[in-house]
Amino acid sequence: MLRLLCETSNSAFIYYNYQDDRVETIANWEHFFDFQVSHIGELDKLYERVEEQYVLPLKEGLFIEKQNRERQTFEIKLKERALCVEVEVNIVYDEQGRPTDKIIRFKDITRMMAQKDELTYMAYYDILTGLYNRNYFVRLLGEFLRRAETEHCKVAVMFLDIDDFRRVNDGIGIIAGDDLVQLFGQYLTNLMSSNVIISHFSTDIYCIGIYDPCGARSVETIYRVIRERLQQPFKMTDGQEVKMTVSVGVSEYPEAAVGTLELINCAEIVMFKAKSQGKDAIQYFESTILDDFLQTVTIQTKLKEVVFEQNFTMYFQPQCFAEDKKLRGVEALIRWKDEQGDMISPAVFIPIAEKNGAIVPIGNWVVEKSVQIYADWRKKYAYPLILSLNISAVQCKQDCFIDSVLRILERYGVSPQEIELEITETILVEDFEETKKRLSDLRKTGIRISLDDFGTGFSSLSYLKGLPIDTLKIDKSFVDTLLTDMNTQIITESIIYMVKRLGYETIAEGVETEEQFTYLRELSCDIIQGYYTGRPMPADGVEKLLKELTEKG
Repeated sequence: MLRLLCETSNSAFIYYNYQDDRVETIANWEHFFDFQVSHIGELDKLYERVEEQYVLPLKEGLFIEKQNRERQTFEIKLKERALCVEVEVNIVYDEQGRPTDKIIRFKDITRMMAQKDELTYMAYYDILTGLYNRNYFVRLLGEFLRRAETEHCKVAVMFLDIDDFRRVNDGIGIIAGDDLVQLFGQYLTNLMSSNVIISHFSTDIYCIGIYDPCGARSVETIYRVIRERLQQPFKMTDGQEVKMTVSVGVSEYPEAAVGTLELINCAEIVMFKAKSQGKDAIQYFESTILDDFLQTVTIQTKLKEVVFEQNFTMYFQPQCFAEDKKLRGVEALIRWKDEQGDMISPAVFIPIAEKNGAIVPIGNWVVEKSVQIYADWRKKYAYPLILSLNISAVQCKQDCFIDSVLRILERYGVSPQEIELEITETILVEDFEETKKRLSDLRKTGIRISLDDFGTGFSSLSYLKGLPIDTLKIDKSFVDTLLTDMNTQIITESIIYMVKRLGYETIAEGVETEEQFTYLRELSCDIIQGYYTGRPMPADGVEKLLKELTEKG
């Protein structure tokens, strides 16, 4: 029975009896080694099979009885098969302190280490380009600013945007466009150093942070080097050659701003000035540029506040339990119709609203309108639902935010336990501890908290520990390649396993096919959202669905 248990453990064992000088190999020995051990001296064969840096630790670890130790665990790597192996050595001693038996266990941890490496990489780097991801870049830039304040140095930020990238995508295709973004990002990695950090900020945007810009790392030198490279085309994987240009905005600490995000925003603002002046240019920060921008923002804000109630409407997308496809709840999604009645994507107007401040009145309207509609459903149908609402960083930081939400729920007779607020990591960047406290206060009222868009190149892992959330949403970008990309499968499997161990629910968004649904269900993902289980629909569509479910009992 003992031998059977060992054989089903996916490990290999060496047993050595000191009195009889007897050695046995047990269980899955052939999985690890191509030789047998018949006496204790043949343990030397192990040294030939491991990578050089692990030889000495292995020699010391196999004979811990020399230090009168009972147990030790360490890791080694095998050369030819590239296996990561956990080695555990246990010694049994008699009453006189003499060793009587030794057990050496070999466990294959290659897959676990690969998952760990993938998760660590995802926490700090952008998967497409190999540059830092946005959140980690912001953190490093913050360290630059704190160091510069002490050492009385400057810090420069260069905000780079590929010119006419939408036209590039339309001309050569989205996949080739990603190829171009990747090639340019890989080139930029050559410019990185201890005082120069570079991030792939979003689709066609990069950000460079420079500590004490001078000499070879001055803004002018880096810009000149980049322009020289852009004189030559990039060769795509399909063989075609593509030339590109960039518009660059530059801001410096402490002249332009003293805060991390403010410094980046100033560089972004003057980058748009470079674009407006013909593109393929560099623009340095000037206070007049910022003044003009703020004036434009004021005008946009007033316009949005005047028209949004008349032109915005609410749609709702179902969320279903993976186990039985029963309706778990709906996510409220805002839609905007222009004067011609055409729908404008939230991906277009929400970033603008977040920049110009209109997101606050828009967000308040979304909460009230969605809760009002939800309350009407609850009166008509006795079907338990969770209403998910997206909350912006600006909205969450409002001092009156929590009280405002609770007043709306009380006004329409909706329990906080029926509400789930979805946040993105943008909320966590500036002041993590204050945001964490605010989210904790929300949870104390019974409101659920969901972390949205997990895995989109942000340092998500650094925020999970101790973060007061109930649900984590796996981003659509993972679901899209889940069935075709091994790395995506490893990361998604690791995320779901890790999140479950932390006690959170998982929601996969963007699920469009039965194959994706089945795969995620087998990974024990809790909730599914996407076209496969239901498209976004107006309120009357949800009401029709609830009526059918209620009639079915």
